[in-house]
Amino acid sequence: MNEELFDFGGAINALKNGEWVTRKGWNGKGMYLFLLPGNEEIPKDSVCDKRLRCVVNTEFYGDTFPALPSIRMFTADRKILTGWLASQTDMLAEDWMIV
Repeated sequence: MNEELFDFGGAINALKNGEWVTRKGWNGKGMYLFLLPGNEEIPKDSVCDKRLRCVVNTEFYGDTFPALPSIRMFTADRKILTGWLASQTDMLAEDWMIV
């Protein structure tokens, strides 16, 4: 892990560059964030989840659908959290670092 510390803006830039980021101040061991990039043409047949497949088949014509990027977290209990949201403390922290 790189020990160079930076602010939230630096963390966002690192995510956009494909890096994983974490906070030195987080209590959970092994937690980090990563960015799932957006894509304008995701193949509908790549969707495994029944509910998402129903939405894309109902709302989008053709064989593909667009999706926006999202920040995700690898949690301390080794799960993926989709749609992580920063707290005020996270946004003002200056202890962000690259994993």
